[in-house]
Parts: sequence; structure tokens; C-alpha cells
Amino acid sequence: MRVRRIVFVLLLAAGWMTLQGQRTTTPGQRTTTPGQRIPSQKPRLVVGITVSGMRYDYLTVYWDRFSEGGFRRMATTGANCKNARYGYLITEPSVGYATIATGARPASHGIVSDYWYERATNQIRSSIQDGDQSTIEGSIDAGRFSPSALYSRTISDELRVISHFNAKSVGISMDPQAAVLMAGHTATGAYWLDPATAQWISSSYYVDSLPRWVRDFNGKAFRDIYLDRIWEPLLPIGEYSASMLDNNPYETGFGGQITFPYDLSRLSMKNRREKDYSLLMATPWGNTYTKDMAIAAIVNEEMGQRGVTDWIHIGFNATRHLAPRYSTWSVEMQDMYLRLDRDIAHLLEFLDEQLGLENVLIYLTADNALADDPRYLAESRIPSGFFNYRTSISLLRSYLNAVYGQGDWVTFYYAHQIYLNHQLIEDSRLSLEEVQDRVARFMIQISGVSNALQSYVLQRNNFTQGVFERMQQSYHQQRSGDVIISLIPGWVEHSNMDRNGYEDFRFSSHVPLIFYGWKINRITIPHQVALTDIAATVAYFLEISMPENASGQVIPDMVK
Repeated sequence: MRVRRIVFVLLLAAGWMTLQGQRTTTPGQRTTTPGQRIPSQKPRLVVGITVSGMRYDYLTVYWDRFSEGGFRRMATTGANCKNARYGYLITEPSVGYATIATGARPASHGIVSDYWYERATNQIRSSIQDGDQSTIEGSIDAGRFSPSALYSRTISDELRVISHFNAKSVGISMDPQAAVLMAGHTATGAYWLDPATAQWISSSYYVDSLPRWVRDFNGKAFRDIYLDRIWEPLLPIGEYSASMLDNNPYETGFGGQITFPYDLSRLSMKNRREKDYSLLMATPWGNTYTKDMAIAAIVNEEMGQRGVTDWIHIGFNATRHLAPRYSTWSVEMQDMYLRLDRDIAHLLEFLDEQLGLENVLIYLTADNALADDPRYLAESRIPSGFFNYRTSISLLRSYLNAVYGQGDWVTFYYAHQIYLNHQLIEDSRLSLEEVQDRVARFMIQISGVSNALQSYVLQRNNFTQGVFERMQQSYHQQRSGDVIISLIPGWVEHSNMDRNGYEDFRFSSHVPLIFYGWKINRITIPHQVALTDIAATVAYFLEISMPENASGQVIPDMVK
């Protein structure tokens, strides 16, 4: 164990670039052939990797610029599912994490979006907020989270139960949604960043105080090292031909700067004495910080070394924080993925050194996929546009006032969902269904809206294909809105005002899915795979039960 800890410290201190320079073999090459390594009967460690907003075609378009040791290593020697898609409408981050973790759809696991309106309390709540919890060693509201809103058990919960809670489940992510929802109800620990300090924190749901190793990791002040850098392109700028021009009209950048290089030390300074540590989360080193924290967790928690299968969930979220500043196909976005590729290569090298990749089952996917910018599509006359929900809901309110009289008829709108004021409708002795019908008929006339379905229609019917099925799979009777809308392909939800804590909805459903390590055969799977199939397939490998609400199927090509 002491030797392995020394290896970890050396890897972390020397850094990946140094390792690359010292290597005498090509990235990914082993000193012994795979056939000489006999995998354990069951994986000693499961590593679930999610990359926020990663489109499937990022993998193919950036392929020639990736190293041999990261994405390419996994895709060419593992099981590469080329048509993995989410089967529901509202593909927000929290929904994706919950779906991957449980093998269930939102209609069952209950996480319908990042936020929803709670009628019982007349409040807007987030997918992980929990007022009964307190932050552990962070800003007062930065850690008051738990998975209590998740109605399904996760696959790692099942692993914990069957092992009599000897197996460990740990979530590591800059964003709390990924760490909390992926790690499950029975997690050993979940850690995320406090944006105010860029320190790793947790919730009282998991621990009473941070473990010594987390405090030690925070004490190394990597955050200051990373924000003291100048972000320049990893490759000569001419090699970013897969991206738009560095200077293009679709970006807001950092403080108005939209071209390389970026002096992170200057950009992160609020004033002479105060630093904006949240900037780190939108840089490639946010991912590096996450990777290093994950390695520290594996080493210090002795994961995969205790005679039982452990599970670590690693969420790389810097791509999500970069996306609002830069276009989907920006040079900055490509450079972030090229650097993430090297972080993943380093992680694979560490796992091979620590446990042997033949003993580690890895999957890599995304919570959702970034949509193309409609302005970019419109330049090539591709049908597209922005659905401005603030303007549209304002018009809807005016229409309902004209029909029913003055009143706050619409309580809340978020992510394609319209929540009506049930109390006002009841007090006015109106039929809820009739009001929903009027709302649906009105919304379908607005530019960009292709469909509008009332909640009572979703409750009384069983749709088996097309967009109506996707809308129904996103619908949860307790939490969803009264009317759900879907947009014409190429259109994204957008507001021309400040977000006030809510992000614009600009995601699609086609994401990468790669299984790698342990007994995974090299195979390309061209047919459609659902993201709910991850939990079912891993449960099959581990010989444990699937969560009760899971609807996924074992991917047949992987068990032949």
C-alpha cells in the first residue's frame, strides 16, 4: 500500500506532461500483453465517467487531434456504442445523471429537470436541495444537498446493499448534481466544489466533517496554481480546423475577451485582494482538478483493494461552464476537449498502475449533448431559431387574463414546462382540463413550438413512439408542469434576460457511450442504445439486482 501511495504522489506531482516526456513506450502500451493479465472474477472497481454536454460527434470530429491514450484508447479497444440516446424530452444535467445512475426514466425516478415547482410548498426547488442538511466546510448554501428527491435507488445503492454496505460509492464532481445523484442514497461520500473558494466540500448528509485526506488535498492550493496560468491553445492554432474561427460572433468569452491567450490570473481578480475562484470551473484545469481529486479518493479510500467491488463516479463539468461563454464549435471548446483527453489518459495510466485495467470496469458517457447555436445554423439556411420563453409566457399570461380575467394564472415556467395556478383555477370554478386545453392551443401557435401536450393527456394515454413518447417519459405526475411543449428541431430555449439562477435549455440527446477495461471486448455497436441500459449492463456484470424502477436492458452485444 505504501508503494502505491508513493506512485500516486509521484504521478500527481510530476504531472501528465512530464510523464509523457519520460515514457519510453507509446501511450496506452503495456509492458505485458493483455492476454498475460487475467481479470478478476468481478471488477474490483467500477469507474463511471460523465462529461457534461459531450456530443457524440465531438468524439469523431476531434478524433485526429486526440492522443492515443485517452478517448481513442477507450473507443478503439473497448465497446463503443455509436448510437446512444436519451429517450425523453427534457435532457437537463440532473435528469441525465439520475437516469444513468438508476437505469430508470424521469417518469419513474422523479428528477424531471434541474428545477421544478413544488405545489405542496409553493416553492421552486432544485433537484438536490435539502434544507435539512448543512454544508460541511464551505459557504453556507453551497453544500445543503442530498439525493432525497431521487425516487429510485441507484445501481451503486444496489451494490452497497448486496455487499452489506462494505462496498464504497464515492462521487467526485465540480457540480454537486453529478456527485450527489450519481453516488446514490447510500454513498460513502460525495464531494464538489464551493464556487466561492474552489475548495472541495460536502454535505452533512454524508459526513460530519471532511475526511483528513480531503482537507489535505484542499491544503495543496491547486486552485491557485491553476488560476495563475495563461490559457493558450494546446496545439498550433492552425490545427483547430474542426472549429470555427477563434474570433466569431457567437461568443461572450471571459470579461468580453473571446480570443486566445487568456491570462487567468488577471481575469480571475475581482480586485487587488479578492479572486473569483468560480472562473476555474470554466477552464480546462477544472477538469484536471476533478481528475486529481478522483485519484486522491481512490488512493485514500483504498478503493478496489479491499476484496469487494467499489464504485467511483467522476463528473467532468468544465465543459458545461464553458458552454454559455463560447459556441458549441469554438476553438476554446475543442481545446478543452483535447486537454480533457489527456486528463483521461492520465487517469487510465493511474488505474492501470494502481489496480490493473483488467480489474477495472469503466464507462464514459455524457449527461446530455450541447445543441448547435441556431444563429450558426441560420447562416446556412438550416431551419432554426430561439424560443424566447419569457416573451412567450408573458403573451400567454395576457391571453389568459383576457379570457378569464385578471389573475396570476401561470405560476412558473421552466424547461418546456408550464405550471398553472391550480388554486386560482379551482377558486374560479374553472375546469383544469379546459384551461390546459386553452394553454396548449395558444402555445402551439408560437414560433418554434412543434407540440404541446396537456398533463391529463399524458396520464390517460400510453405513447409508444415519436416525440409524444419522449414527452411522456419526461412527465412525472407529482412534479411536472400542466402543459409540456416540444420545439422544432434546430430551435433552442433562450431568454434575452439574466438567467436568475436558471440556465437556458439548449441540449440534445445523442451522446457517446464507451465501456472499457475488465472483460470488455473490442466491439462497435451501431444500433440504438438507451442510457438506461448502462445500469442494467453493469448490474449483469456485477451479478446484482437492478434498481426496482429500472427500465433499461442489458446491451446484448456486450454479453455474447
